[in-house]
Amino acid sequence: MRVVLVHPAGSNWVPGKRDITATANRMAPLGLLSIAAHLEGQGHDVFVHDCLGPKAPPDIDSNISAILARNPDLIGISATTSGFLDGYEIASRIKSIRPQVMTIFGGVHISAMGATLLDQFGDIDFLCIGEGEITISELAAGRDPRLINGLVWKDGDKPVKNPARAQIPDLDSLPFPAYQKLAGFPKGYNLPLFSYIMTPGATMITSRGCLYQCSYCDRSVFKHGFRYNSAEYVYEHMRYLKTDFGVRHINIYDDLFTTNRERISGLCEKLISMPLAMQFNCAVRVGHVDDELLKMLKAAGCLQVSLGIETGDPSLIKVHKSGVTLQKVEETVRLIQAHGLRAKGLFMMGLPGDTEESIRRTSDFVMSLDLDDMNMSKFTPFPGAPVWPTIKEQGSFDNDWRKMNCLNFVFVPKGVASRETLDHLYNQHVKRFYSGRAWRTKFRSRLWEHRKSLIYMLRHLSTFLEARRNFEPDLCEKTI
Repeated sequence: MRVVLVHPAGSNWVPGKRDITATANRMAPLGLLSIAAHLEGQGHDVFVHDCLGPKAPPDIDSNISAILARNPDLIGISATTSGFLDGYEIASRIKSIRPQVMTIFGGVHISAMGATLLDQFGDIDFLCIGEGEITISELAAGRDPRLINGLVWKDGDKPVKNPARAQIPDLDSLPFPAYQKLAGFPKGYNLPLFSYIMTPGATMITSRGCLYQCSYCDRSVFKHGFRYNSAEYVYEHMRYLKTDFGVRHINIYDDLFTTNRERISGLCEKLISMPLAMQFNCAVRVGHVDDELLKMLKAAGCLQVSLGIETGDPSLIKVHKSGVTLQKVEETVRLIQAHGLRAKGLFMMGLPGDTEESIRRTSDFVMSLDLDDMNMSKFTPFPGAPVWPTIKEQGSFDNDWRKMNCLNFVFVPKGVASRETLDHLYNQHVKRFYSGRAWRTKFRSRLWEHRKSLIYMLRHLSTFLEARRNFEPDLCEKTI
């Protein structure tokens, strides 16, 4: 069967503004690439069309033409909440031209919303709930849809939900993602600026699931268990990226990369004894690091460690980040930096329970940590997250899927006067951090290390200036 897997562009910026997010950070669609590799191993002709890719056409008509040019029998679309409607328009337009083409949607939004989507969106033939590799391969092989676990299908006009798909027990049984399906990869798939020294860069995910339950996190696809690739598999995956694509820096986007100590020890030993001349970034959970672990990561080539912190308000962190305290955050950041690793803090603004005072407290806490980098996302409630059922009781919520991308404030907690107030506080905080003396001192000391990021920024200066203008009218304000 000829299969085209589509990553829709969605709405990834601010309504009414040109989407420029991919210029600063364009990540390969790893889920689709894993499915593509599995399908290809089953003998299917597989193509990946990334509407956010560096060589993708800018308009939907041209993207549809490019997809149809592959003469697909089956189109699989992976959709986030903000990308779903864009993906559906692609599917609907293709159906109007070639009604015989089968369409299947998967991804976190589909797993969270479930069968109700088939009632509302008639041009979708199937939904894939949970992991997609085996479910889609069985559909592509022509198996009766009634017998495919993890599939939602239509019996006439009635959606039918099959039994759940069992999780893949051995992730090492899956082939490496089919990076070669992306035109020109890794060129154009750039990591966040100043998060790397060596280029080109790529991304990896080496585990699935999470043992924790934060209030804002949707676990609809991989659930609450924790499965992982072995140290040997991860090392060979890294070596594959280096040998076949020349990759020299990898961002590992696991939630719990270091949870299995034996695995990380084995991986670090391999990277130390058989170095690949690569660096990598990863994430650790606050409070779950020690001197030995950080020493291993540093020796293995780790450059930067990220920490999910979310808030600097002690009462809110108990609600949204169980098991984490501000004291543990401070201790973990200091320990990371003591081993010569960079510490990046990940935060959210506008959480349920946030007030203008708690937001200012968070900003003060961020500044006190002396972080090497920081990311402040705009809290977005997603279907499937624990906070979802009560979100309307905790503030005002604009349930516009296109805006639900952590780049727009769609939720305003009761303790904040308005969305405009949130935007104002957000802009002030970002300005405060990046104009602060501590961050600027570190940045100046690393100018030579980051020359490739600076060159990239200069080449796209007009785009970055356009992004900067989105922070007006707060550009001149330095305090919060």
